[in-house]
Amino acid sequence: MVPTQTDHPTANGDLSSMTGFARQAGQIEGFSWVWEVRSVNGRGLELRTRLPHGFDDLEMTLKPLAARRLSRGSLNATLKLTEDQPAAGVRVNSSVLNQLLPVLADIGSRLPDAVPPSPEGVLALRGVLEPEDTSLEGDARKRLVNALSASFEEAVVSLDEARRHEGLALTTILSAQIDEIAALTGEAASQAEKALTALREKLQTQVAELVGDNTLDPDRLAQEVALLAVKADVREELDRLVAHVTAARALLSAGEPVGRKFDFLVQEFNREANTLCAKAGDMTLKRTGLSLKAVIDQLREQVQNVE
Repeated sequence: MVPTQTDHPTANGDLSSMTGFARQAGQIEGFSWVWEVRSVNGRGLELRTRLPHGFDDLEMTLKPLAARRLSRGSLNATLKLTEDQPAAGVRVNSSVLNQLLPVLADIGSRLPDAVPPSPEGVLALRGVLEPEDTSLEGDARKRLVNALSASFEEAVVSLDEARRHEGLALTTILSAQIDEIAALTGEAASQAEKALTALREKLQTQVAELVGDNTLDPDRLAQEVALLAVKADVREELDRLVAHVTAARALLSAGEPVGRKFDFLVQEFNREANTLCAKAGDMTLKRTGLSLKAVIDQLREQVQNVE
């Protein structure tokens, strides 16, 4: 039986990807079919369909069925429907023929030397001949539509499982990137402490060289050193990076769709890394900040695929 839950749980706390493919076949009362459903990244849940002629009304029931299992992703669903014993008859589409005859007559009047089209040639034009209308009616059509809907829902279940399997690999990648951000943040913290001490010593030495034997108010010197040190202090940015790492690890095990939250968190990561690079006067610290930005950019690319 096809599950009907609507809360989109994520198995074992792992993430679900938005990329996947599923194929589902079925048959009933002389008809056979194949559903193919593909999913890629999307801001919300969007469904595009390719349905056989006469089954356009089926689309109205499909998105709610997809929404029972999926919360985000751009889905493309194709239905290939075959009648096992199709009717052999054809008929002339009078509407198309009535539109074509004046056009053919007009062309003939402009090209008097042209050979008039034969009946066989006219019938060969696209749309003039078409299969006889064998559309189902009543209970037979209702049974077929219900079977197609149930088969589509089974395809969505398979697609969801494929996306979860893809999510396992995605979780591993994201976890490694978050660990790297945490390690670089720790390095930056150590480098920042050394950079502040070195900055104070450098400023005191430079001021002493400039002043020489002249007397300089120690309080004023301490004040200037403190102002410059505050401008170069990145402890707040590092504290926020540590907090973001904790939040990211919590999202990895949230057990629910977290793609939008993760995307916002990556923006916060990037903001702190940018500020860190801008404030860093020490080249070692700046290089670490640039490494942070590179990993965060890699994280952003992967997060785009999280449901």
